[in-house]
Amino acid sequence: MGQEDFRFERATGLVIVDVQKDFCPGGTLAVRDGDKVVPVINQYIELFDKAYLPVFVTRDWHPEDHMSFRVKGGPWPPHCIQESEGAEFHPDLFVPENALIISKALRPDADAYSGFEGTNLELDLRREKVCRLLVGGLATDYCVKNTVLDARRLGFEVYLLMDAIRGVDVKEGDSEKAVEEMKRQGALPLTLEQVQAEFEKFGYSLNHHRH
Repeated sequence: MGQEDFRFERATGLVIVDVQKDFCPGGTLAVRDGDKVVPVINQYIELFDKAYLPVFVTRDWHPEDHMSFRVKGGPWPPHCIQESEGAEFHPDLFVPENALIISKALRPDADAYSGFEGTNLELDLRREKVCRLLVGGLATDYCVKNTVLDARRLGFEVYLLMDAIRGVDVKEGDSEKAVEEMKRQGALPLTLEQVQAEFEKFGYSLNHHRH
């Protein structure tokens, strides 16, 4: 099955990963061009919202003494600390009122790159009878990758939103490798153009494309 086989189905959920201020330019762990995903993700969210399909939004929600921080011997500067400005979603991100917010990495002694790790995301998806996910957000080579790989391991069909991800690339090429790994595990590449064309067949279109 390839990306050309994408079909509109009710059992589909949108998972947006960690589009938070600290991961965008100006943040403490900024992904280069991280904010560029926002307008694209907003269009995916608008389509899902119009079609009454569920939207799940993950966020890092670290305690101040989280093990991933350098002061604790971890690899990263402090970021996305609970209730801090940096942990807020990007101000332009459209989060629908009925979207489910999934907070992860809440414990100081446990890391969680995946939206499934230590959260109720799997339960929430099963409860909504979702068996297929479209995944985008930040960062390709960490939290997006781990969320996608966990989703595949748990048996979900997964589409990777190629125009709605950006990576950290601590080592050059990390993001490319991450995309290849996700594809190897069965994630299928998808773009807004394809999703939009399919949704439009069922009468769900983006505002600025209405005639």
